[in-house]
Amino acid sequence: MAPTAAFFDLDKTIIAKSSTFAFSRPFQAGGLISRRAVLRSAYAQFVYLVGGADHDQMEKMRQFMSQLCAGWDVATVREIVAETLHHVVDPLVYDEAVSLIEQHRAAGLDIVIVSASGSELVDPIGELLGADRVVASRLEIEDGKYTGEISYYAYAEVKAEAIRELAEEMGYDLAECFAYSDSITDVPMLEVVGHPHAVNPDRELRKVASANGWPVLVFTKPVALGNGLRLPPAKPTLAVLAVGGAAAVGSVLWVNARKRRLGA
Repeated sequence: MAPTAAFFDLDKTIIAKSSTFAFSRPFQAGGLISRRAVLRSAYAQFVYLVGGADHDQMEKMRQFMSQLCAGWDVATVREIVAETLHHVVDPLVYDEAVSLIEQHRAAGLDIVIVSASGSELVDPIGELLGADRVVASRLEIEDGKYTGEISYYAYAEVKAEAIRELAEEMGYDLAECFAYSDSITDVPMLEVVGHPHAVNPDRELRKVASANGWPVLVFTKPVALGNGLRLPPAKPTLAVLAVGGAAAVGSVLWVNARKRRLGA
């Protein structure tokens, strides 16, 4: 029998917010990023949560977030994101998603997170969830620093291509695989498997799900990973390196500000 997998989008599917924009409010309170940048982040988050983001809006957000990271040291960004991630993301994970991952794991399926967000964010979450693999975006790097350009963007049809490549590599029978997402932009990802599911779908995805007879799931109960996680210890993940976005930038600023305060 061929191996199978369950492919999960991250934002609004496993966690209740955009993983990138989740960091905006704490850094606004500390005055660590510009007011204009915070307002743009807040607006993008509002659009994303209320109605979902179409392709044009996602492209604008992609450009905005990648430019914020330009010039930052890669090693420093990854270290600081790892240190600060739990305080912001831990309470956002859907209990229903954790239970669903448990069920698939118990049935012998591999767990794969496929996200347009960056591995600086997605990898730690994937490890906590016991994901077998993570696919995410990556920023272009030169001399150990982000240039502000995106070299791989795990979005829309690219997600479907990544799933097909993993299926070929791992021997997955895609007809028996599952996929979960909230966004109309992930229709290619959902169509590539035999068991697609819409989770908290935006308006357009709900229409597509209804037309195709796809199950629609509603997740409503965020729970802290430390309290709700019932999965086995994380396995090593196969990660496509990623865009750090505002979370990475904000984390760098927060730690640098903390160091300055301690040294004062």
